[in-house]
Amino acid sequence: MSDTNTYCVFCAIIRGQSPVAKRYEDSTFLAFMDKYPITSGHTLVLPKYHYGDLFQMTEDEVGNLYRVVHTIASAVYNATGAQALNTGQNNGRAANQIVPHVHVHIIPRYEKDSRDGKWPSRKLSEYRELEEIANRIKKNL
Repeated sequence: MSDTNTYCVFCAIIRGQSPVAKRYEDSTFLAFMDKYPITSGHTLVLPKYHYGDLFQMTEDEVGNLYRVVHTIASAVYNATGAQALNTGQNNGRAANQIVPHVHVHIIPRYEKDSRDGKWPSRKLSEYRELEEIANRIKKNL
């Protein structure tokens, strides 16, 4: 969790102060549904310790993060029926990192999710819908 006095929405989630549809949790990492998904099944994977960006982590920590990403991505892919998926990790405002806490996006992609090849538009999802998808993914872990 955060070692600073600055508020971090992801640290609040880790402390249980904000509800999320969890998919995976261990002593070091947490994975949950993005409440503004690009596509159905969009998942975030993050370390529980607050790192503002990837460069604050050791190589071993980054390797461990991506081992979890691999496991979660496989479960997302199998549970959603996606034809493909994107993974992405932004560092810094100029790279569109909105929340300054390291996190990796796993975004299922579907043949018809975008007519022009661009990202589909985000939408706010209902918690019930997120929980339903999260439960399907948990079954694939």
